[in-house]
Amino acid sequence: MTTPPFVKHILFATDFSDDASRAQEYAVHLAGACDAKLDVLHVIEAPHEMQADAESLGIVGRSRDAAARQLEEVRDELARRGTPARVRLLLGNPSEHIHQAAREQNIDLMVLGAQGRTNVLYGLIGKTAERLIHEGPCPVLAVPGSRQDAVEMPPTDRPVLIRHILAPLDFSTPSLDAVEYAVHLAKGVGATVTLMHVLEPASYDLDCGLGVIEEESSKRDYWNRQLIDLRDVVTAFDLQADVALCGGVPSDAILASALRQHADLIVMGTHGRRGISPDRCGSVAEAVLRRATCPVLTVKTGKFDPGHRRVVPNALERHVTKGEDA
Repeated sequence: MTTPPFVKHILFATDFSDDASRAQEYAVHLAGACDAKLDVLHVIEAPHEMQADAESLGIVGRSRDAAARQLEEVRDELARRGTPARVRLLLGNPSEHIHQAAREQNIDLMVLGAQGRTNVLYGLIGKTAERLIHEGPCPVLAVPGSRQDAVEMPPTDRPVLIRHILAPLDFSTPSLDAVEYAVHLAKGVGATVTLMHVLEPASYDLDCGLGVIEEESSKRDYWNRQLIDLRDVVTAFDLQADVALCGGVPSDAILASALRQHADLIVMGTHGRRGISPDRCGSVAEAVLRRATCPVLTVKTGKFDPGHRRVVPNALERHVTKGEDA
């Protein structure tokens, strides 16, 4: 296996929830596959208004002691499994401290549970995970736990194996960066890659004619050629890859494809052609994160080394053809 050149230091943020326990397995697996350093961080969430009375300070002290013992247990368990890790305990706002730690330690990948222990404020993405996916300085791997509404949920005690990566893209620069990340990660863990593009349904009126239908067919042919060209680039990197061109609502099509193909991981950009709202990650990525039953690795910035030699082009070569602006 070839170690991904840009994953050298992984930060696993834990709140000791069930989701975090599953995320820990992925952090260990990727640290081993990438020959990366592993840090473990727990942040005790402080009340918005800390009281200086003896009772409040006692509660915080007991929480700190309990968390310190749990972190020691995590460190000892990882050491027994041959994965040494540095552990750290902080008090304050979890997303702010995790973000700061990632910057200070030059972290290449953050790993955390998708939902977490606290009440869910935003569907099925925990508030800490959502903020880090949107604002974090590096890619984030969000690992879901069990879902009562899931059609198909992998057993949480199954050993972590990443054999098939689904890489959806809309051919924007951020999505091509995510594919670049997916390709190198697949090379490192020995996985195959499916490159996927979704054609959103067009709206027709009752007077649409043969010309409109021909235009849609031209668009499909155009994007299919783009996928095949990209697949040829990836396979030249000595990696097994295939393509999938689907129609429908992007998030629904991605989730259906992940289930149909038994994908072990979805890697996608957080910004695409649809843009981004002021306080959320990209709408498609957000919808996938809320409902995915496999881990989702979001790439806002690829965080590649300055001398990184790309496999995937960072811009789509435009061709003069009907439907090129699909």
